[in-house]
Amino acid sequence: MPRLLKLCFALIVLAAALPAAAADRPLTVLVSIDAFRADYLDHGVTPVLSGLAAGGAHAAMRPSFPSKTFPNHYTLVTGLRPDRNGIVANNMTDPAIPGVKFGMSNRDAVKDERWWDQAEPIWVTAEKAGIVTAAIYWPGSEAPVHGVRPHYFATFNMAETSTERVDRDLALLDKPAAERPAFMTLYLDIVDTAGHHGGPDSAELNTALTEADAAVGRLVTGLKARGLTANLIVVADHGMAAVSPDRSIFMDDLLPKEAYTALDMGPIGTIYPTAGHEAQVEQALLAPHPHLQCWRRQDIPERLHYGKNPRVAPIFCLPQTGWLLTTHDYHPKEGPSKGEHGYDNASPEMAAVFIANGPAFRKGVTLKSFDNVDVYPLLAKLVGVKPRPNDGNLADLKPALAK
Repeated sequence: MPRLLKLCFALIVLAAALPAAAADRPLTVLVSIDAFRADYLDHGVTPVLSGLAAGGAHAAMRPSFPSKTFPNHYTLVTGLRPDRNGIVANNMTDPAIPGVKFGMSNRDAVKDERWWDQAEPIWVTAEKAGIVTAAIYWPGSEAPVHGVRPHYFATFNMAETSTERVDRDLALLDKPAAERPAFMTLYLDIVDTAGHHGGPDSAELNTALTEADAAVGRLVTGLKARGLTANLIVVADHGMAAVSPDRSIFMDDLLPKEAYTALDMGPIGTIYPTAGHEAQVEQALLAPHPHLQCWRRQDIPERLHYGKNPRVAPIFCLPQTGWLLTTHDYHPKEGPSKGEHGYDNASPEMAAVFIANGPAFRKGVTLKSFDNVDVYPLLAKLVGVKPRPNDGNLADLKPALAK
C-alpha cells in the first residue's frame, strides 16, 4: 500500500507540472491579414471583422521598424523587435553566414534555422511545454528553430486560396484531442497583394478586404460548428501607403551603379558599398536630400530600435512616407506599384489592425495605440506558457482583458 500511495502522489505531482490540456483552456488562434491597415475597418466591407472588434477589443497597432512582412511577423510571435529577433529585413545578409542572401523567395534560406535562432517563437516555447501547435505559413515556421518545429506546418504556397487555408486549419481541429492544436495560426496575403497593385483606396483593395473578411467568417463558423471555444487574435504586420512614380528618388542620380549594391529598394534602401567606394557612397547618401534620409547603420535614430544587429545594411536609407527609392531603368513587369510599406513605423499609414475576441477579453474596448511587441506576452498568457525575455509589455493590453 505505501508503494501505491507513493505512485499516486508522484502522478499527482507530474500532472500538476504539465500544461493545461487543450480541453481545459480555450484554443488560441492568431490570424494575420497581411497589410490590413488599421483604418481599413472603416471601409464598410468587413462585417465579420467589425463585429469581432465591437464584441471584443481593437486598436491601431504600431508595427516595428522596418514595417516589412518577415520582420514584423517574427516580432509578433517572439516579442523582440527585428533588430533583436534577427529578421531585420525581407532581404538581408549575415557576416556569420557568408555567401548567402536571405530572401522571402529563397526557400533554402527560409528553412535554415540559422536565420531564425536569434529568437524563440511562441510555438517553440509551447511545444517544449508539451502543447501541440500548428503554425501554418507563418514566417519561421518552416525552420527547426532551436531544433524545434511546430507540430503542424506547411511549405508556403501563395496559390492556395483563403478558403483552402481556413479549411486546412479547421481540418486539424477535427483530429483526436491529443493531436489537436491548442495554438494555431492563419495567414492571409490577399489584402497585401491588392494594396500593392491597386493602392490602399482602390476597388481592388475593397474586394480583397471582403474576401479576407469572409475567410475569417468561415473560420468563426467552423469553430462554432465544432463546439470549440477560442480566443481569436487578428493582426496585421503593417499598413500600406499610396505611392506614385511621380514621387520617386533615383539612386542613379546620386551614385554610379558600380559604387554599391542594394538588396532592398522602394520604401527603404539597404545599401552595401562596393569595396573601395565606401567614402564615395557615404558622401553621396549621407548628405541632406529632399524626401530621403540615409544613415550609417550605427547612426540610425534610437527611436527606431534598429541598427545594432550586424545583419542591418551598412547604409540604410528611408524615403519620406509615400516616396520611393528607385532607379531610372527599373520597370516592373506588373507595372508600377500603387501601394507600399516599410516606411517609418510612426506613420499613420503603417498602422496595423489589432482585434481580440473571445472569453479572455472584454467587449467593446478600444485600446490606445501600442507597439506590436506587446502581442507576444498576450499570446503567452493565452497559451499558458512562461514568456521568453521580450520587448513587450502586457500592461498595455490590460484594459482589454476580462480578468
